[in-house]
Order: sequence, then structure tokens, then C-alpha cells
Amino acid sequence: MPSSPLRIGVVFGGASGEHAVSIRSAITVINALQAGGNRDRFEVVPLYIDQAGRWWPERIALSVLEQKQAPAEESLPQPLPPAGFRSLPIDNDRVDVWYPVLHGPNGEDGTVQGLFTLMGQPYVGSGVLGSAVGMDKLAMKAAFAAAGLPQVPYVGLNAADLHHSEQQNKLVARIEAELGYPCFVKPANMGSSVGISKARDRDQLLEGLREAARHDSRLVVERGVSARELECAVLGRQQLKASVVGEISFEADWYDYDTKYTVGCSQTLIPAPLPDQVSAQIQAIALQACTAVHAYGLARVDVFYDEQTGEVWLNEINTLPGFTSQSMYPMLWEASGVALPDLVAQLVHTARE
Repeated sequence: MPSSPLRIGVVFGGASGEHAVSIRSAITVINALQAGGNRDRFEVVPLYIDQAGRWWPERIALSVLEQKQAPAEESLPQPLPPAGFRSLPIDNDRVDVWYPVLHGPNGEDGTVQGLFTLMGQPYVGSGVLGSAVGMDKLAMKAAFAAAGLPQVPYVGLNAADLHHSEQQNKLVARIEAELGYPCFVKPANMGSSVGISKARDRDQLLEGLREAARHDSRLVVERGVSARELECAVLGRQQLKASVVGEISFEADWYDYDTKYTVGCSQTLIPAPLPDQVSAQIQAIALQACTAVHAYGLARVDVFYDEQTGEVWLNEINTLPGFTSQSMYPMLWEASGVALPDLVAQLVHTARE
């Protein structure tokens, strides 16, 4: 007799600034889990987390997927339960493997991973440590530095320091002295370029710091470099493997949220036109970055490459990369010979290793 299909609990949405991206990623993942031979192997159980952190059952999740956007609060069952997680909206015995499709805080940062760990159930992606370190840019950079990996110069600070004019002035002077302009201001715990700005002078720096502080209490400022933006995908658990290297090209001043998620605003070159030794170097750095933060399952590693000097700088790691139609992670593996349905099946397999 044929074996029963694995029940995959796909969790998406989330109380983060990347809520909309998560919905789009979930649609891609679920379609892949139900494509071709996967249809007989997997049974999808979708669960939706709204922007207040409430967990909703399949009926609501399917409606969100159909509408492709977050529902208005008044359209949800009333009265609304308290914000935040209270309990699973289904019996957890209905799920064999959890597949979080969550980006940013409250899903990519080790919180949901901790919940699944306490439940004693397997899940796709990194564990609590790798997720938390990979999410916080300051902790991530510290781990990369300890591993001796090359990075662009940066300054870390706390948003609370901006409330004191004397401390703020010292920080600005330090940033100008150590990094200069242009520089990039980022919240430490956010992805998809949310809250990130490019500063070309002191006024823009202060404005960027205030904007980043709206998203997180920990901030990072990085020196702007003139370099190509390259990405490499990583897959596996007991043995990590790296994809071909891809390149993002765009006409905008930098790779911001709109450029990243608006059709036609950016182009991908996969594989990137690079010397073989540079591609091999980037693939090696991608694997080393995962080891440095203890990331596994899936990750996308972003680097900068200066053609003039031959330097490669590690930018960041994303432990739950986007899965939209424009996302690099699935496209990189497609170009490496792993089609999307096989990719999600392999990710489920890594969760059970």
C-alpha cells in the first residue's frame, strides 16, 4: 500500500515589516509542494499569522492566499483574540514537518524556531541559534569577524543613543571619520531592505538613523562601496552545498525595497559572469558564513565584489530567503539543476535529517 503523505505545516504572514513578502513566498512554496510528484508526497496545512501576531487556521489562511494580501481586521472572525501567540489553531499532531515561510522579526529570528523546538517537531531551516544570529546584523557581523571573514567597515549603535544630543554628535562624528559618505544605515533586525537608507551627507545620515530606529533598537551603519552585488544559495544540513553565483543588476541608486520587489526594476544574471576562481571563492565564503553563525537547511549569502581590486566582502546571510517569483534563492538552485518542486522536497528532507 502507498504510504500516507507527509503533512507539511506552512506558516506564513507574521508580525513583521515583511508580511506582504511572506504571503507571496508562501504561495510559491505551497504551489511547489503540490506540483508534480509532490502532490502525492505532501499534504499542505497552511496557517496564517496576522500582523498582530495572532495565529489563524486553514480556512483563514486559504482566504489570505487566494486574496494574495493581508485581510482587513474587520474581515477576520470577531471578536478578535488578544494580539500575539496564544495557542496553535490546530492540533499539532496534524503536522509532521513545519515549514516556516516567515521573513524578518517574529519568524526568521529564532522565535518560531524555538516554539517548534519546544514542541519537539522537525522544521525547515536553521535552528534557534543560527536564526537569531543570522537575523541580527550586529551579532552576525561579530560572528563573521570572529571567523576571519572579510567585511566592509561598519559602526554599530543603539537607537537610544540618538535621544541624547551629545552622544548622537559623537556617533555621527565617529561614523564620518571611520566610514565617510556615502554610507548605508540599517536596522539590525530587518530584511528586504526595509528601513534601510543611503546617506550622502550629515542630514541624510541623521534622517536615516531616525528611520532605522523606527524599526529596531539596534542599528548598523556600513561604508558604501562601489562593487557588484552577488548572491549564492546554500542547501543542506549534515552536508552543505552551494549553488552557482548570481548577480543583481539595477538602474536605481541602490537595491532598495521597491527595486527588489517591483517587476522590471532589477535584472538577474545567473550564473554571474565571473572568473571561475572568483565564483569558487564566493561559494566557499557562503559555506563559511553558514558555519560561522551555525545556519543550515537553507540560506542565501550576499557578497560585494570589486572588479578593480579583486576584493570580495561578505555582506550578510539570510536564513529564510524570499521565495517569490523574483527571489534569487529558488532561481539560483534552478540554474544549478534543482527545479523548484525538487528544491522544496529537499528542504523538507533536511528538516527530517
